[in-house]
Amino acid sequence: MAHSKALLVLENFIGGRFVPCSSYIDSYNPSTGDVYCRVPDSGKEEVEAAVKAAKAAFPLWSSKSPLERSQILNKLADLIEDDLEAFAQAESKDQGKTITFARAVDIPRAVYNFRFFASSILHHTTECTEMPTLGCMHYTSRTPVGVAGLISPWNLPLYLLTWKIAPAIACGNTVVAKPSEMTSVTAWMMCKLLEKAGVPHGVVNVVFGTGAKAGEALVCHPEVPLISFTGSTLTAQRITERSAPHCKRLSLELGGKNPAIIFDDADLTQCIPTTLRSSFANQGEICLCTSRIFVQRGIYSEFLKRFVAEAKKWKVGNPSDPTVNVGALISKEHLEKVKSYVKKAQAEGARVLCGEGVDSLVLPADNQKGYFMLPTVITEVKDESCCMQEEIFGPVTCVVAFDTEEEVIERANSVKYGLAATVWSSNVGRVHRVAQRLQCGLVWTNCWLVRDLNLPFGGMKASGIGREGAKDSYEFFTEVKTITIKH
Repeated sequence: MAHSKALLVLENFIGGRFVPCSSYIDSYNPSTGDVYCRVPDSGKEEVEAAVKAAKAAFPLWSSKSPLERSQILNKLADLIEDDLEAFAQAESKDQGKTITFARAVDIPRAVYNFRFFASSILHHTTECTEMPTLGCMHYTSRTPVGVAGLISPWNLPLYLLTWKIAPAIACGNTVVAKPSEMTSVTAWMMCKLLEKAGVPHGVVNVVFGTGAKAGEALVCHPEVPLISFTGSTLTAQRITERSAPHCKRLSLELGGKNPAIIFDDADLTQCIPTTLRSSFANQGEICLCTSRIFVQRGIYSEFLKRFVAEAKKWKVGNPSDPTVNVGALISKEHLEKVKSYVKKAQAEGARVLCGEGVDSLVLPADNQKGYFMLPTVITEVKDESCCMQEEIFGPVTCVVAFDTEEEVIERANSVKYGLAATVWSSNVGRVHRVAQRLQCGLVWTNCWLVRDLNLPFGGMKASGIGREGAKDSYEFFTEVKTITIKH
């Protein structure tokens, strides 16, 4: 493919400077289908250089006080916030998400990640116990682990990268980060701000490239004792196998097949708009999206009618248009994969009530070759169908009826994933009962995606290992030591 001169060319950021790479891969603008950026195709050599830089920076950075590190994190947050519009524009262009979503969610949350961990690092305490009869006291101390390997996905690029970098460096580790090769631009933009924020050279290194080459080299590196990964369950299995010989500690935040359970006493005026968001926000490309909606039979037909009518109002189109609700999906391959699930559902006898294959998609002239899809609602689908069992990760949701509380809990739990769930009911007792029995790491009742970063985030079953949050991230990114003093 011929490349125009206007292509953005990224470079790895190693030891405080930008370093060109010997080979590059194309990155596409999902809303036009054109190549607009070249991303380093890094491998062992580049990862080796980054680990070396991170190791060299570790003694100085880890010896800084939490307050000194906190001030630097806050400065970095300020610099990103000052440039919020440029970051939002870049995230929207690179990922396909709407400019509205990037402005309201992605970039503010990236800023907040740094602010939050800049603050939380100042408030951790360690434990102490005494044994007066033996004349002993015990206390714990926590120290940073070393070089952290951070691998982040393409759906919320800067948001999820900073969710890893912030706690890792706040705790005194140095990092080698690998963003997704499909969405590397905002990570590269952040690298330009590190020196100005006062981040010493080598504390944050960013190596761009594919999972198969750059990711593999990072996971297999003997001097990277810890890996934090967000992405697919399949890749996580590979990471687990490759890191096992080195006994690395892992935090794996993986996929979901999240149920929304809507009881007949739910307030539909709140439930419907929120469930539309939880199904279709960010093109359905959020691990927390609800892709299985269980509605109690008494309100099933009313819910379906209102839900489909509202879904049809969601506007699909150019992500930079502020009136658009649904942008482009990440890639041509991903779009085909998502569409294939709708075809499979139809082949099994399910009904598509709106969206893909039912309604016509009208796009602006410049976006004809982009990777767009209408919000799609499927019904009359069996629980064992792949559409109810596998993560689709697109603007597709299945709506089915249920009768009893007992039945819906069993059906909601009948998938391999266990990340999140939403429960809609005005019966407080029921809300608590159901939340207790759902096999997932997060349950939202009468709301969705309301997060307190103090509290644990993560999934059960095939949705991951470990939790992240103020206390949990601190525990993951530090080693604990018990010290006994006899006096």
